[in-house]
Amino acid sequence: MTRKTEPAASATHLAWLPLLCGLGLMLVITVYPGWLADAQGKADHSAATLACLAMAAGFVRGVGFVPQNKIARALLGGWACAIYGGLLLLRLYG
Repeated sequence: MTRKTEPAASATHLAWLPLLCGLGLMLVITVYPGWLADAQGKADHSAATLACLAMAAGFVRGVGFVPQNKIARALLGGWACAIYGGLLLLRLYG
């Protein structure tokens, strides 16, 4: 009887750009939460969702974690962080 062994995890390293993006978003949202409000001062939930997605993807990829699941890898990767950030900027300033 043979055992099914897990594949060896490949060595990953810090990805500085997504990590800095996640940290920057964390600081901006903490210090100036009004950044995610619309012109009337109401919370812009779409912008907040995009900011949180970009921040989460930045932290996950930034610390070097790469999910094995293809869907999670697509949603929490470095490119996803950039796409979420771009959509956030379009939502706020477009």
